[in-house]
Amino acid sequence: MYSRMLIRGTAAAVAARRIRYIVGPVMSKGLKCGGLEVKHLNSSTGDTVTIGDIKYQLKTPKNPELVPVNHTSESLPQAVAQHLRWIMQKDLLGQDVFLIGPPGPLRRSVAMQYLELTKREVEYVALSRDTTESDLKQRREIRSGTAFYIDQCAVRAATEGRILVLEGLEKAERNVLPVLNNLLENREMQLEDGRFLVSAQRYDALLQEHAKEELDAWKIVRVSEDFRVIALGLPVPRYKGNPLDPPLRSRFQARDVYYLPFKDHLDLLYQAGPRVPAERVSQLLSCATTLCSQESASLGLPDFPVDSLSAAVQVLDLFPMVSTQQLILRLYPYQTMLGTEGRTAVEGVLRRFELLDGTRQASPQAVVCVEQGQGVIPGKAAVTLGIADTTVTIQVPAGQRAPRPANASATFISTPSHARMLAEMMQSHLVKDICLIGPKGCGKSAIAREFAEILGYSTEPIMLYQDMTARDLLQQRYTLPNGDTAWRPAPLVSAAREGKLAVLDGIHRVNLGTLAVLSRLLHERELTLYDGSRLLRWDRYRAVKEELHLTDQQLQDRCVFPVHPAFRIVALAEPPVVGSSSQQWLGPEVLTMFLFHTVGTLARDEEAAIIHGTTPHVPGEAMEQLLQLTHNLRQTKDPTAQSLASSLSTRQLLRICRRLSQYPEESVAHAVNKACLSRFLPSLARSSLQKNLSDCLIEERTDPAAEQKEDHTCVVRDGILTLGRISAPVYSPEEKTKVPDVLFYDNAQHMMVMEDMLKDFLLGEHLLLVGNQGVGKNKIVDRFLHLMNRPREYLQLHRDTTVQTLTLQPSVRDGIIVYEDSPLVRAVKQGHVLVVDEADKAPTNVTCILKTLVESGEMVLADGRRIVSDPLDAVERPGVIAMHPDFRMIVLANRPGFPFLGNNFFGALGDIFSCHAVDNPKPQAEFSMLKRYGPDVPDVVLQKLVAAFGELRTMADQGTISYPYSTREVVNIVKHLQKFPEEGLANVVGNVFDFDSYNKDTREVLVTALHKHGIPIGAKPTSVHLAKELPLPDCKMVGYWTVTQESSTCRNLLCPTESRRIDIKGPVFLRVQGYPLERHEARALNFTEERAHWQIPMNEANIICDVTTANGVIYVASCNPVGLYAMRDGADELRCIELYDVFPRSISAVWQPFITVATLGGPLDGQVVLHEEQSNTVLHLDLVTGAVRRLVLSQAKEEGPVYKNSTWWNTKDSQSGYRICREFAHKNWLLFYKADGTWLDVLDVLQGQVHTISLPISLRAVFLVTEDHWLLIESKTDRKFLLTKPTHMGTEEPGVCQLHTVSEEGISTGFGTSSGAEPAVPHEVSSEQLPNENLSAALGQKIVSPNRLVCSPSAYADIVVGFPELLSPSEVYSFKRARSLTEGRGRDLFFGSSHRSGPAKRVNCVTLVQANQVVRALPPTQVPLGDIYPKDVTPPMTAAYLEVTDLNSKNVKYIPVPRTGSMSPYTAWISKLSDTDVVIAPLGSGGVVTVDMGGYVRLWETGLDKLQRSLLEWRNMIGSEDGRPIQITVQRDSGLDANSPKHGKTDPNNAPHIGGNQWAGATGGRDTAGLGGKGGPYRLDAGHKVYQVSQEEKDAVPEHVKRAAREMAEKAFKERLKEIAMSEYDADTYQRISSAVRRQVQSLRIILDSLQAKGKERQWLKNQALGELDDAKIIDGLTGEKAIYKRREELEPELGSPQQKPKRLRLLADISGSMYRFNGVDGRLERSMEAVCMVMEALESYEHKFKYDITGHSGDGFNIELVTCDKVPKNNKHRLKVLKTMHAHSQFCMSGDYTLEATEHAVRELACEEADEHFVIVLSDANLERYGINPERFARVLTAEPQVHAFAIFIGSLGDQAQRLQRTLPAGRSFVAMDTKQIPQILQQIFTSTVLSSA
Repeated sequence: MYSRMLIRGTAAAVAARRIRYIVGPVMSKGLKCGGLEVKHLNSSTGDTVTIGDIKYQLKTPKNPELVPVNHTSESLPQAVAQHLRWIMQKDLLGQDVFLIGPPGPLRRSVAMQYLELTKREVEYVALSRDTTESDLKQRREIRSGTAFYIDQCAVRAATEGRILVLEGLEKAERNVLPVLNNLLENREMQLEDGRFLVSAQRYDALLQEHAKEELDAWKIVRVSEDFRVIALGLPVPRYKGNPLDPPLRSRFQARDVYYLPFKDHLDLLYQAGPRVPAERVSQLLSCATTLCSQESASLGLPDFPVDSLSAAVQVLDLFPMVSTQQLILRLYPYQTMLGTEGRTAVEGVLRRFELLDGTRQASPQAVVCVEQGQGVIPGKAAVTLGIADTTVTIQVPAGQRAPRPANASATFISTPSHARMLAEMMQSHLVKDICLIGPKGCGKSAIAREFAEILGYSTEPIMLYQDMTARDLLQQRYTLPNGDTAWRPAPLVSAAREGKLAVLDGIHRVNLGTLAVLSRLLHERELTLYDGSRLLRWDRYRAVKEELHLTDQQLQDRCVFPVHPAFRIVALAEPPVVGSSSQQWLGPEVLTMFLFHTVGTLARDEEAAIIHGTTPHVPGEAMEQLLQLTHNLRQTKDPTAQSLASSLSTRQLLRICRRLSQYPEESVAHAVNKACLSRFLPSLARSSLQKNLSDCLIEERTDPAAEQKEDHTCVVRDGILTLGRISAPVYSPEEKTKVPDVLFYDNAQHMMVMEDMLKDFLLGEHLLLVGNQGVGKNKIVDRFLHLMNRPREYLQLHRDTTVQTLTLQPSVRDGIIVYEDSPLVRAVKQGHVLVVDEADKAPTNVTCILKTLVESGEMVLADGRRIVSDPLDAVERPGVIAMHPDFRMIVLANRPGFPFLGNNFFGALGDIFSCHAVDNPKPQAEFSMLKRYGPDVPDVVLQKLVAAFGELRTMADQGTISYPYSTREVVNIVKHLQKFPEEGLANVVGNVFDFDSYNKDTREVLVTALHKHGIPIGAKPTSVHLAKELPLPDCKMVGYWTVTQESSTCRNLLCPTESRRIDIKGPVFLRVQGYPLERHEARALNFTEERAHWQIPMNEANIICDVTTANGVIYVASCNPVGLYAMRDGADELRCIELYDVFPRSISAVWQPFITVATLGGPLDGQVVLHEEQSNTVLHLDLVTGAVRRLVLSQAKEEGPVYKNSTWWNTKDSQSGYRICREFAHKNWLLFYKADGTWLDVLDVLQGQVHTISLPISLRAVFLVTEDHWLLIESKTDRKFLLTKPTHMGTEEPGVCQLHTVSEEGISTGFGTSSGAEPAVPHEVSSEQLPNENLSAALGQKIVSPNRLVCSPSAYADIVVGFPELLSPSEVYSFKRARSLTEGRGRDLFFGSSHRSGPAKRVNCVTLVQANQVVRALPPTQVPLGDIYPKDVTPPMTAAYLEVTDLNSKNVKYIPVPRTGSMSPYTAWISKLSDTDVVIAPLGSGGVVTVDMGGYVRLWETGLDKLQRSLLEWRNMIGSEDGRPIQITVQRDSGLDANSPKHGKTDPNNAPHIGGNQWAGATGGRDTAGLGGKGGPYRLDAGHKVYQVSQEEKDAVPEHVKRAAREMAEKAFKERLKEIAMSEYDADTYQRISSAVRRQVQSLRIILDSLQAKGKERQWLKNQALGELDDAKIIDGLTGEKAIYKRREELEPELGSPQQKPKRLRLLADISGSMYRFNGVDGRLERSMEAVCMVMEALESYEHKFKYDITGHSGDGFNIELVTCDKVPKNNKHRLKVLKTMHAHSQFCMSGDYTLEATEHAVRELACEEADEHFVIVLSDANLERYGINPERFARVLTAEPQVHAFAIFIGSLGDQAQRLQRTLPAGRSFVAMDTKQIPQILQQIFTSTVLSSA
């Protein structure tokens, strides 16, 4: 004992310890253990074992091979000796014992040492959740066609007098172990084969009275008196598992086998590492002991695996320079498995014991060399590791193949971190099995493969899955060809016997209860299998063999096999999810099994080296961008970005680079979006990805125009398939019947997906297609395979898919179990393409077995066969299937998330496939596809469907509706319309939308969307509300227009012409902005002349001053500020160009510009000229490029803006502005003149010239009647002149423009008077003539002549026949008004009467010569309202009336134009622009467009032909419901012919008759008059049950029923108010706020309900006596087992698993003074109240899942309580109180801003609370800068605590503050609500994207 007096850690102490270690075994006879001594004594009565004072008489074992050997060490720790003594006491008492204690091999070791000491045979069984009664008592086996019972461990132990060791009692399912109760208590048990076990005493007593033969005949069997049970278990509830059943517990004697005492353990560690300094060993053990204390358990830290310390000390013994902290991390990977708090606690302990030396000490750098041969023990390899500046050589177990140098692999590219990892693994390999932990795709499998190859190991990949049973892991049952049952070793057992390296892939997935059966194999290399065979550690096997003098064969006959000494296990796992109850797999038990190595993500330069090594031709820039993005995402603290980084694993990056090297023209953005499936990411994650992409300067190179030009066709020519730009040879299959053939209509979008798929297919990838339902995934795949001529195998997965059904289909034939190959195996064998459909419906733990198949091409099937990728491995090996080189897999899955709620297949396995997002086709592609399905369906119907469904999909993406409507639904609608065209679209869409007919909110959204796009759902055929038609007065001839030709005046009226080039200034390029256009179809419920309408996005002060159209494009000019808007009829976007910089902005209307627009024609299509009439500014605009050029006609005519003091609008000279004539703008020339001027400027835009014509008269107006005949009006006299000019000006002699007088004469009425009136200035003269048929119709006589339509104030319309071409006098026909139109607005309610300031500049009159119509916009004062509306009807408030004069039908009608919602305050300015509040322009041949001053555009159809056509289409869309009852007619051949028709007899009683050939008025008869028969002369209805009412009447609910329902609802409402003491006024107030967010609340609650339902989905319970047959138990069924069924039940949470905590949410509402102050401007306070209301309502009754509180911040403080989490409002009254508090506080609080402090306080406070997840949502205006708050500081506060997800919603404030703030803050963490209506939507977005993602 002298060594104890030496100072620990000195050289003397170490030397003494070594001597003791070496000499100890020689000196001791018995086992020394301090106080107690264990002795073997030989005597005449037999051997005796003495432990202390307790003796035990040894017996000779019958089966000595079953006695444990080599379990006792030479020096036994005192604590173990105490345990052995206690067990011996209980053994002598005949009691069964239960060794309870923490996880680890100590309890089992104590039991085995006792059995070895006492020479007892052992029956060992490791219990798991799959253990059944038959595993313990008796199992049936079939031998020669007969089922026999074979005794199992408990029965064998009882009858043979062995010790039954039951390990893991807490793992067994409840109600399994009670079968042992009677055996434990009374040593009795009834067996299935009829035998009955009785105790030894009872049997011996019976033997006194009966002969042994008698007892045998009664099947009574004696239980040996030596039978004992030793149970080993963990204390539950501290550890996971089932608690002991009380009756079972009471039958055991318990002993706490805790870790060895500190001193004993220290001695053991000294022996393990004799060269390690004692101090270091002591520190290690002290640290371990501290982390196993009760205090560390209370912190939630798992127990430190104390038993693994010896392994660490052995490594330290060989590598004294290695860091202790690194070794501790291998034993206890705290950085991976613990949260921040836990990590801090562990590091505190390490610091306390001076073990934080990770940075100071070296770790091995690389494997230098590996050798076998001389000086190396057989079966081992000498591995030299480089560490620091030295090398250390160790001998480690190796495989049977020759080892390979470390860096000699062709496929593995080594990096420094991989080299370091392999070197560290070599160290661990020396002492223990290894587990590699790392995220998916980081290279774990590759490292394990490389490790195996370096050491010459053959690997055995074993894919683990959640439902895996202990049998799947160890031994599987099968039938021999003769029908006998047998057991087949699983791959793990084969690997153990053959010395392979078993790679357990996915131990994080497998259930702990199943994994526990491996603990004995991992700790001691021993295993007991189901068929009774045993695997022993190599040295123990050798000891048994030598001791018993048996051969290997003899031992094998006794079912004893050795575990190969080289056998090792490498487990692969993903990191545990910190804080998760389900994914925290790394518990105390697993920690004892392995040494853990964390595989981190690679450093950037290492990843670059790997990519370069594998794909040398990848474009350098693309790779740099990709790595920059990936590492940005990985390094961020934002969990959203980190989840994106998991999609960009090293494996995925290699795939992207392989593709980019092959197709370098592809963009990196496309590859990243594809890999992350960005199309289906939640909106927050998508915005985060886009921000990170733009930060890395990665842009999507998509040009829609170029995309359309690209060739997306597919051609098969000469055996080559060409898809777009990619070609591939067409396959020639053996089984042509399996090549799919599908009806497929090509469209560009699907062709692009297929081209993308083909690229990956040619690169050898397996494909994953993800998309919503009904987008054509199956069709695309079938078409793809059809084009490639590839045979297909199809596999549909579902909830009940198991690993077994995925690979094989078992069936029983003639009593023999036969496995039929599943489609997967067939595809692998024959090289077909396996299409796996609905992959997200199967549990991911099932589908994950595809990983080894895809990755390494290996898989073990349920029948023992194996799939391998290398054909050479399959040569002459039975049961090995070589994977066909053409085998491919295409997997189809729905997108993850709501509403599919499938399993996240993409999340689990996405990175081993090449992913493709399949979306609904774009509108154009969808339209062309639908046209193929419904060639006869009108285009307009298809366009409406495409537009409506497009909008619904957008709404689904935004979360407004939950169901994503797909192409499949539209195709079905179109198919129906194609087959039954008379059924209306409005009815047929019900086939899709009737699903939602009971959800009021969803239905409202759907109906609104359908109405918006003109699908008249809910409209009746009678809802036609066209304007009332009034007759026109008769058409009368009123005079002549004569063009004078006198030669004497010719000289005077020649007009000189002068030409010059125009001066062009510019161009300057202005920004052309695009805005979404919310177009609404107007004929949703009623049919009117209005076709569609939408609002132009402009501010309230702006004024519209002109509109014109060209080629279906509408151009609208505004003048405050000046801007131009262009929109195409039917498009969903408008373009806008703001001309602030060209025109000075009118401040308080100091200068009021007046803009006219003229559109140019080819080749200048899409370009316009803008003319400002006061300054005569002429601008040329290109709306595509934004180029603006100023055209200077002449410097003299350029004027500055007119200012108010010139009073240009008040004087008589108010008309003196410049004018433009644009009738022939489409020919690219325009005419300008000045009111009262004497010249005309003709601008030729194409030639760049201006021709000035000087006139002898001053001008009032000019009308371009034809290109070379112009009608001029003289200014003072209003006389008319006709100017004729040459066709091409500037080419001929100047001065040839001639001016002719046009004299107007009335017709003579006799008596020398004429009816001619004073010359009047026309409003409009058409520049085209009426077609001859229109002219004839208008005049009521057939006539062919040139003519012009003239609009004057005194007539509805005038027609001048013969003008201008004919020289003879032109006849003037007129439809006279009773009263002439007056100029100006007249009195108006809106403007008052004070604004009549001369005539308006814009004459709102258009002529539609093709429709024979004149359309004017008139103010209501000039409309005969009394004729239009009945006396008792008040006319609606309108902006104007459209007066449509139709000369064909001789009618006039007045169409009201609805008043705009908002109007500019500059009313005087508006009144000068137009008589009415609208401007008007023709649109097409039979319609007009009006734009009111507030920017509301309306399209009208006025032409009768067009209206009739539209009405027919509209009625067809509604469908022909004529209200007649539907008759069901069964057509049967009566066998009698129709003879001759007759009326038949009339029945005096008029009873109903059916058939019979005699009665009139019967139904279904022959020859007589009636209904539904044949051969009758006519239909005769005798009044039997055929009566008719209108459809509306039928559908209507009687009024009294409606009234009763209303009264009932009101009564219930009032009762409820009374109950919660709420006034009706308060109820209305609350209702107003609540109804604004009703839809968001509804959709959130739907998602919450669905997630709750998903969480409660039932699981399979196995080993049931009732239910569905379990495929895995078919053989057990053959043998007659009962518990072979499975059934679904709700799974109880595992006992001991942490309780699910609720999510924690805090909403911070801004209730500062600015909210109240600006509420009137943008309603921000009201929207914040709505947001608060939404949170309270949505989370009502979900308090168990969400703990929320709401606090406010204002100038009064940063933590104003509104709602506390323990007292949430339960009803509307309480909720209203919260909202009232918010309102009142913001009204009366102090000014100031505490946003920052409030956020900081909330984030900190929530971080301290225990919750599943923490969320803080801040509502604030962006006025931070005003209070000196730095945005970067705010960003830091938001991300201060990584476990708290904080979001900021900024209510749009002054300028671009909010946008600038958003750019500073992390992506996806901040939102700007410029329109406060967006706040509830944003809140919903945050909820659905994050809070609910894992609810």
